[in-house]
Amino acid sequence: MPQIVFLPHHDICPEGAVIEAEKGESICAAALRHGIKIEHACEMSCACTTCHVVVREGVDSLNEMDDLEADMLDKAWGLEPDSRLSCQALVDDEDLVVEIPRYTINHASEKH
Repeated sequence: MPQIVFLPHHDICPEGAVIEAEKGESICAAALRHGIKIEHACEMSCACTTCHVVVREGVDSLNEMDDLEADMLDKAWGLEPDSRLSCQALVDDEDLVVEIPRYTINHASEKH
């Protein structure tokens, strides 16, 4: 099983975390399954950017980004070349290192 290393995030996982993910599972679903409460205001339907992450290692192993995800990412705070929406980024065989940005464009947390 591939592992996802989440870098420390002040509010969501201050210590960082290392979790196992199922092949074909989204980064967001894996995080939620392991108690990492990443924002996902649109219920993982690719209609917002609250689950935006930066994949620091392993980005090339993820599924290819489609046009809808690319369009949504244009609205994300702190966009970087290896940014993905975690609800759309599907894990393959390779381990990942992921950073959750400090802010989202949401004015208030959805508390999922």
